[in-house]
Amino acid sequence: MHIDIITVVPDLLNGPFSHSILKRAEDKGIASVKVHNLRDYATGKQKQVDDYAFGGGAGMVMQIEPIARCIEALQKERTYDEIIYMTPDGETFDQPMANALSLHQNLLILCGHYKGVDERVRERFITKEISIGDFVLSGGELAAAVVADAIIRLIPGVLNDETSALTDSFQDGLLAPPVYTRPAEYEGMKVPEVLLSGHEAKINEWRFEASVRRTRERRPDLLSKEESGKSDVKSNKK
Repeated sequence: MHIDIITVVPDLLNGPFSHSILKRAEDKGIASVKVHNLRDYATGKQKQVDDYAFGGGAGMVMQIEPIARCIEALQKERTYDEIIYMTPDGETFDQPMANALSLHQNLLILCGHYKGVDERVRERFITKEISIGDFVLSGGELAAAVVADAIIRLIPGVLNDETSALTDSFQDGLLAPPVYTRPAEYEGMKVPEVLLSGHEAKINEWRFEASVRRTRERRPDLLSKEESGKSDVKSNKK
């Protein structure tokens, strides 16, 4: 997989892609991320990429011209499965979306900044708009790093144990169960006996029940979605 990211502040993305799982994925040749400075595609001495909004109001707007130059230049190098714009009013990012995007070969992510991008950018180039939550960041760079991390870790070969990602929270519509490691007892706090039993069936049963219980306590909305989905399936069968 290859991911290109367009930004006006590329230094913000140096850290996330230079360490840990994302760095190992690139070293293995499984995934690559390239950050592009939008100002490289701007003209004039100031390399301006933004301007005042028509109609007035606070905040600057990213101009269409440098963005168009950048995207069109990148499109000459490869065909993108999705051209993504990180924006608070996009579709909320979740695990099913990460799973779907991880199956693609080439992704292009545009990071919003200031008051956002000229709407014509969205109309002409963007194929998918993503938000990581109902809040506003100074720019889309950190959000883009979150999305890239969630996608790349799902690609086979990135994690040392490929089954690890399959047991993460949200993969089956539930939160992950509690996990424990050595020592088996700490200041009177003991690991559940079943996890020390070596009985795989009982351990799996305990983990499932613990997942359901934790989800019911912390994210009951996820169980509501699960039950709603099952109801829809039953209705379609009638």
